[in-house]
Amino acid sequence: MRKQLFKNIKGLVLAGEDLPTLLRGSEMNNLPVIYNAFLALEDGEVIAYGPMTEWEGIIDWRDLEVIDADGKFVLPAFCDSHTHTVFAKTREDEFVDRIKGLSYEEIALNGGGILNSAGRLQQMDEDQLFFLAIQRIEKMIACGTGALEIKSGYGLSVDAELKMLRVIKRLKSHFSIPIKATLLAAHAFPIEFKDNHRGYIDLIINEIIPVVQIEKLADYIDVFCERNYFSVAEMEEILLAGINAGLKPKVHVNQFSSMGGLQKAIELNALSVDHLEELTDLDISTLKSGVSIPVFLPGCSHFLSIPFGDAKKLIQENIPFALASDFNPGSTPCYNLSVIWSLACIKMRLTPEEALSALTINAAAAMELSTTHGTISLGKKPGIILTKEIPNLAYIPYSFGENLIERVIV
Repeated sequence: MRKQLFKNIKGLVLAGEDLPTLLRGSEMNNLPVIYNAFLALEDGEVIAYGPMTEWEGIIDWRDLEVIDADGKFVLPAFCDSHTHTVFAKTREDEFVDRIKGLSYEEIALNGGGILNSAGRLQQMDEDQLFFLAIQRIEKMIACGTGALEIKSGYGLSVDAELKMLRVIKRLKSHFSIPIKATLLAAHAFPIEFKDNHRGYIDLIINEIIPVVQIEKLADYIDVFCERNYFSVAEMEEILLAGINAGLKPKVHVNQFSSMGGLQKAIELNALSVDHLEELTDLDISTLKSGVSIPVFLPGCSHFLSIPFGDAKKLIQENIPFALASDFNPGSTPCYNLSVIWSLACIKMRLTPEEALSALTINAAAAMELSTTHGTISLGKKPGIILTKEIPNLAYIPYSFGENLIERVIV
């Protein structure tokens, strides 16, 4: 049994019992913090915590690793509820194309973007994909990620989509952190189905989803509902097929336009609705009436120079939301959630506390991990971030680009 004691913690963040599973409105700015605190873990499970004045007699000192956290903060690991971590190659050539003036949509219409990644992935074998993903996830954990969702969607064929999902299934067994898998075969239409949407949708519904169900390859189903991609009606048909196979919806909507996908996703009780760079008053009203968790992806907005989602408006409307990386080779080659934390503060005008709420407790809810992650509570195994010595919590998003995480325990 591995026992660890953090003592003299400058600030123990999001520690408490009976905390809400979602924070909203002013709650997101008022995080519980215990100053001059201790935290005890057994095999990663929280067994005791509180002010240093109460620590004596609580801990069995045998075989105990003691970590002096004087001047340092301890917080629950980040939860990244939206990533595309399994891919074959990076796409820095398209990065240069955008610098030269092409938009993401123009690159995609010219055969780049998702189709570019799909072509490369189809040529790579499962073991290579697995090895590359291991390297990426190890880096993500070192940056504080303690739970992860990974989507398919760079296969765009029966064999390649299933290959991706089998890689994700292997990653689940390889790592100690929880990893959720999402079927995103409806990420784009393959070139051969450009003028035959019906044919590709039938392939997803009749050939991919049944194998996913039999082999238990996914937890969720996703569709990229956007102009030049999948229509609202096409999304609905695919989501309903997934729901019938036991897959919960988590969808891409409102990245470039508001075209009704958000309303349909909420009608179908999607666990989360992700991107939301474009939000109308109707969209916000619909979010308020539904149970789906909005997920903003500021790394994508930054990298593509598109609008940032109006998270402050959701705070005003008392709507909870999460933040995620959207880590992928085309629109967000960033997995470091400390950077996402900074972008949320700088570009979305969130306070450091509001953004941290969205990266931990609310992000855990967007992955159905509220019972184990997101807060430092008795019996949970949330993963622990130990910072370097810092003056206060706001210093982490303030000092963007600096690595202020000393150690991550998962």
